[in-house]
Amino acid sequence: MMNEDINDQQEFQELFEHFRFEADPGQSPLRIDKFLFNRLEGTSRTRIQGAAGAGNIEVNGTTVKSNYKVKPGDIIRILLPQPPRDTEILPEEIPLDIVWEDDHLLVVNKKAGMVVHPGYGNYDGTLINALMWHLRELPLFSKGEVRPGLVHRIDKNTSGLLVIAKSEHALAHLARQFYDHSAGRRYTALIWGSPEEDEGTVTGHIGRSPRNRTVMHVFPDGSEGKPAVTHYRVLERLGYVTLIECRLETGRTHQIRVHMSWIGHPLFNDAEYGGNHILKGTTFTKYQQFVRNCFNTIPRQALHARYLSFKHPVTGEHLEFESPLPADMEEVTGRWRRYIAGRDSAG
Repeated sequence: MMNEDINDQQEFQELFEHFRFEADPGQSPLRIDKFLFNRLEGTSRTRIQGAAGAGNIEVNGTTVKSNYKVKPGDIIRILLPQPPRDTEILPEEIPLDIVWEDDHLLVVNKKAGMVVHPGYGNYDGTLINALMWHLRELPLFSKGEVRPGLVHRIDKNTSGLLVIAKSEHALAHLARQFYDHSAGRRYTALIWGSPEEDEGTVTGHIGRSPRNRTVMHVFPDGSEGKPAVTHYRVLERLGYVTLIECRLETGRTHQIRVHMSWIGHPLFNDAEYGGNHILKGTTFTKYQQFVRNCFNTIPRQALHARYLSFKHPVTGEHLEFESPLPADMEEVTGRWRRYIAGRDSAG
């Protein structure tokens, strides 16, 4: 028997674990939920059955139900949420901007500056702490897990939409959609410069930077990292900056930020990827002060998770949600419009 955890930290795989088992040659017929329950520590049979119901268990490349009988030599793969951690995460009464909620899930509009889930140096004040208070009566949020109900995430200083599962069933079904990229996500970003084309695609493996492990790096030759594809579309050209929409085919850490920086268009005021310097424009003192004032208005990368779509895990209904630009991005975009209009009229 072989157990292979191919968890990739800081990505979707940090929220979910992949396990691979090979049944022994002498394996007697046994229901797969019982087989996996005997081999996975800290995992309930209910969670395993939920994974099967969502199509998250495969045998020899084919999805199976929980009553499948394991045979000698079967290759079994399962996708499961990360198990509970030793660190106690406490509920906190923190206001949430809830866009939509029913008995199975909720969609929240996260403000910039809020960490999504607890981690090193951030064990309180996170979205999960707030959710554990809001959903404290639900079993999924009372088991001591670090990331209950979480199927995707956005960076601390990125604002926008997130869906949260309220049950094991919803968690398993939503996880499958994000894993196979059938869930839709679109972002709005303000970038430095003006791309030549109105639409484009950035392709390049993303992995940890060999020089600074806290940021990501593009490896165009594929020698390191994982495949990443970002599609972008120009929404509005504003002289020295451009408002764009990004659609992700993959969900790598900092994907939009590192991809746009790599092609020479870092996000406005993105300190980790070079966007917090005056990269385009003139040397006039008035212009330099204008940009610095914009930086003060939006002291973060100008990125917003605007659109989210997925299939409801119970009803099967196709759901779509949109979030308007937050006040800081709206203000800075408006300032650039007025600046460019004034410059053009003066010319």
